[in-house]
Amino acid sequence: MIQLRDLSDDRLVTGCLYCQGLEESREHVPSTVFLDRPFPTQLPVVAACVDCNNDFSSDEAYVASVIEATVVGSADPDDFARERIANLVRKRPSLSAKLKAAKVVDENQTQFRIEPDRFRRIIRKLAQGHAAFELSQVRRDEPKSLWWYPIGLMTPEELDEFDRSHVVEMLGELGSRGFQRLFVTQLSTKSFDIEESTQNLLRNDWIEVQEGRYRYLAIDDLEEVRIKIVLSEYLACEVVWSKIDYDSDFRI
Repeated sequence: MIQLRDLSDDRLVTGCLYCQGLEESREHVPSTVFLDRPFPTQLPVVAACVDCNNDFSSDEAYVASVIEATVVGSADPDDFARERIANLVRKRPSLSAKLKAAKVVDENQTQFRIEPDRFRRIIRKLAQGHAAFELSQVRRDEPKSLWWYPIGLMTPEELDEFDRSHVVEMLGELGSRGFQRLFVTQLSTKSFDIEESTQNLLRNDWIEVQEGRYRYLAIDDLEEVRIKIVLSEYLACEVVWSKIDYDSDFRI
């Protein structure tokens, strides 16, 4: 992936991204457990304290393993397509046992019960990283909304709405990576009297970190910060923070 230089105000992102503690380590965004080797070059990183960096690893392994087990329809790591996740489950007996206990076969269809709090925690964490790295938006507050849903269960209309690129209505932080990624597209329209007009639109498109594994879209608008994520082309996720409520808390 193309790594853009951050030209925004570096005072906007300071300390650990998650707890505002000391900046003691660097955290990959996205976490490498969601990617396959060889990893993309110049993978984005954000600041984190050691405790936060280590604290997320168990939940990240759980989420990645549940997604892989669901995709292949098996709790047996020998059936996994992702060898990295298969080895992870083999090395962690407690995780293997948890996957097997979560497996449910209903009418010849294999499903897995999940621990929603762990999914929510990791999806929020991933979104925080993208908001900070792409938009220079540090969001430690509770999101306005957070959801995830299997892509295969979405209607064509829902998937089209989720997948489309974003037409920019307000420019974000000057110099941020999100600002630099904007591109201009032309929209041609015809009126009833067949007169054609062309309008230039600023668009913000998806960033594919690794094909088939991870992509995201970071949106900074007037009222909201919105992060969309797709994991293994299976799970669609979206996290939204309200900028108005957050900004008012810090207004002098």
